[in-house]
Amino acid sequence: MSRLQKVIRSRQAEGKKAFVAYITAGDPSLKETMNLAQALAESGVDIIELGVPFSDPLADGPTNQRAAERALLSGTSLQKILDEVVEFRKKNDHTPIVIFSYLNPIYRMGFENFAQRAQAVGADGVLIVDFPPEEADAYRRTMQAAGLDTVFLASPTSDEKRLQHVDHNSSGFVYYVSRTGVTGMQSELSQSLGQEMTLVKRFVKKPVMVGFGISNPEQAVAAAKLGDGIIIGSAIVKVIEEGADANARLQGVRQFASGIRAALDRAFTS
Repeated sequence: MSRLQKVIRSRQAEGKKAFVAYITAGDPSLKETMNLAQALAESGVDIIELGVPFSDPLADGPTNQRAAERALLSGTSLQKILDEVVEFRKKNDHTPIVIFSYLNPIYRMGFENFAQRAQAVGADGVLIVDFPPEEADAYRRTMQAAGLDTVFLASPTSDEKRLQHVDHNSSGFVYYVSRTGVTGMQSELSQSLGQEMTLVKRFVKKPVMVGFGISNPEQAVAAAKLGDGIIIGSAIVKVIEEGADANARLQGVRQFASGIRAALDRAFTS
């Protein structure tokens, strides 16, 4: 069983919910990203998604787009991100890392080359946001042969057939996009989320993490009731964006993540 699967099953066995956090690698620098990732893990985050900055995003809202622009200006590349995962692993051998990317950077590196390199540095999984699951059999086999879990997206527009493809090609977890549109904080969760998750659970047997628009403890608890855990990205990226300096950014993400973790653990006790 992979490190990613062990963490999720451990939470499930405890009767608790997983907390997945997204940050953009290289925002504002790769060195600081690794410090922020360690701070998130120490504050109760179970799985960290490292976003690969991309110049032509489709799913990123304004907050994540600005983070990607800062990361690209700092010289961040997929190769450099993988190099920094090695540094993360020197201090942390238990928190799973998922490389979160658009297809282009990984395709340019080559699936086989990427898979071998990512596994060697200590990454655990990969999520390509613009890769249709219907076309992903060869990609999935390459990643999983290298020991990397695969994660695919499902959304309110996913029909039964697509949900089955998503489930078949995912080995770590399924990322449920809780609303259509782009990433970003929302004042409230989608009113139809409960109905949508009923359909998802009929066709998806892998663990399901609910993300997009979650920005506070109340929303995290409400979303977690419907899945196996929650994913928060833009709200954390915004904390980083608004930090006056490195220390303020570290303290900010620690405070935010600790608050989410505490709320989840209060709501879901074994």
